[in-house]
Amino acid sequence: MTTKRILVVDDNATNLKLFTYLLGSPAHEVRTATDAREALDVLASFRPDLILMDIQLPDIDGLELTRQLRESPLTRDTTIVAVTAYAMKGDEERARAAGVDGYISKPIEKEAFRRKVAEYLGQRGEVRRE
Repeated sequence: MTTKRILVVDDNATNLKLFTYLLGSPAHEVRTATDAREALDVLASFRPDLILMDIQLPDIDGLELTRQLRESPLTRDTTIVAVTAYAMKGDEERARAAGVDGYISKPIEKEAFRRKVAEYLGQRGEVRRE
């Protein structure tokens, strides 16, 4: 079994604990970051298969960070999924325009979240952006 690497970027400690708990298994190596700067530091030495990206971050928002990651040859093909609690009309379209591969709204339903993550991990390497 190949271990899938996941980076969770979220400024809320409770969300980080929840995602780490839900993704915790021998099949996943999960790292976390609380803001864009910390995410970039983690990405300097960790190549995730999936990034779960909160849209509302304290320094650089998740959509701007996604744009930056899409410009880097090291992360341009990494699957990035936007996760947000403050979904407003047009948010998903803006997220997709920034380069995310998918969108998950909070609150998180455990089993649906796990299924979604498994789907995104299975898509790695395929073209998903429009």
